[in-house]
Amino acid sequence: MTENLRIVAHYLNGKILKGTAHAFTTDGPAFQLQPVGGGTPIEILFQHLKAVFFVKDLQGNAKRRNVKGFLRMPGSTPRGMKIAVRFQDGETLCGYSHTHVSGAEGFFLFPADDAGNNIRVYVLAAAATEIAVGVAADMLVRGAARRNTA
Repeated sequence: MTENLRIVAHYLNGKILKGTAHAFTTDGPAFQLQPVGGGTPIEILFQHLKAVFFVKDLQGNAKRRNVKGFLRMPGSTPRGMKIAVRFQDGETLCGYSHTHVSGAEGFFLFPADDAGNNIRVYVLAAAATEIAVGVAADMLVRGAARRNTA
């Protein structure tokens, strides 16, 4: 018996949908999401998304302060290469990826803060204004932290 994936879909326009999916694949233009509370499954088109968050819990913890940065990790770990993404809306994510390829439509990122609610994130490259790898990822995250405290 397979457990459904808990997913939070973040749209480019700021809309957020939560639900579950029996399967998730990036092979097509969309995936099916069963909304929280039931109802008819919704077809989610990748072209309208910023990112797809695979989470431990659909409720999350609003009181938790997410750690910003890489937590003293080297440039490459068993979780992949260090990577940071700045989205069009100004949000910055940092983590590690085995699947990032320049020019690809998207890639999976494993968050640097593994104590948070996010297990992994499928990032849509078109939703990013900047994607940095290795040392450049550290610089992007530090720059984002300075902008957020200014």
